[in-house]
Amino acid sequence: MVNEDRTPRVVVGIDGSDNGQAALEWAAAEAERRGVPLRIVHALGMPLIVSAYGGPARFEPTEEIRGQATEVLRNAVEHVGRARPGVGTETVTALEEAPLALLRQCHPHDLLVVGTRGMGTVKAVFVGSVSVRVAAQAPCPVVVVPSHGGAPATTGLKRIVVGVDGSRNGRRALGLAVSLAAEAEGELVVVHSWEVPYPYDPVAMTAAGYQPQEDLFEKQSEELVAELLAEAIDEQRDDVDVDVTVVRTRNGPVNAVLEAAEGADAIVVGSRGRGTVRGLLLGSVSQGVLHHSAIPVVVLPRHADED
Repeated sequence: MVNEDRTPRVVVGIDGSDNGQAALEWAAAEAERRGVPLRIVHALGMPLIVSAYGGPARFEPTEEIRGQATEVLRNAVEHVGRARPGVGTETVTALEEAPLALLRQCHPHDLLVVGTRGMGTVKAVFVGSVSVRVAAQAPCPVVVVPSHGGAPATTGLKRIVVGVDGSRNGRRALGLAVSLAAEAEGELVVVHSWEVPYPYDPVAMTAAGYQPQEDLFEKQSEELVAELLAEAIDEQRDDVDVDVTVVRTRNGPVNAVLEAAEGADAIVVGSRGRGTVRGLLLGSVSQGVLHHSAIPVVVLPRHADED
């Protein structure tokens, strides 16, 4: 059942794996910070039956399968109770596949948290993993939490990195990053990657006997970032005081964001910006960051509520 009462929640998908555990721990910490309930979802992925004489239906799980699901959820609730006793929990056992189950549990005011593997590896980005599918289609921000051999992921938000490119989704991602940094009283690192196009490429210009005009692109980058930051801060409902660091570089956008994220707690990206590849569930930059990031990545899907 979709969260129709508009009460904000943190929703997390678990499957009993180390990656699911990392997502659970991050989600519980964030629910505690926000003071909202934690909804824990375990999807069974029961086969779908289609009959010519009736609507589609799913196989009912056996008692053994239901028992395993109950055990997974009970362990999760007990873990949250020990680690974050102030967090209220509710559990859902869904018959559907994990992506559909998680999407049905989300509301625009929620935050959805998933692991990188277990329910579906993020390295399978071109064939549609759980994390990529929900990050592209959810009605709310999605956090993809990596796990390092079962070690818990960082749960703070003291240093947040966001990539900007001037696109509408990029602007919305920056707005979300400003909001998260302000709530956590943390530092915001804004990354803008710009390229010098031909014929202003330094090598080509030098070979042709001209001086490259890189200063022009540097200035344009500076002006764009300043405009985007002013816009994002102005759109906040409350006055915000965020410590902002700006990184402007000619490095490729994926590498630029990942390098700036060393030592950070989270990366914020839009689901699609400029320079995306047609046919991908997510934009090429978002996919690249998810594929290689060692820290949680917050994705703001293009379907997410504007609020």
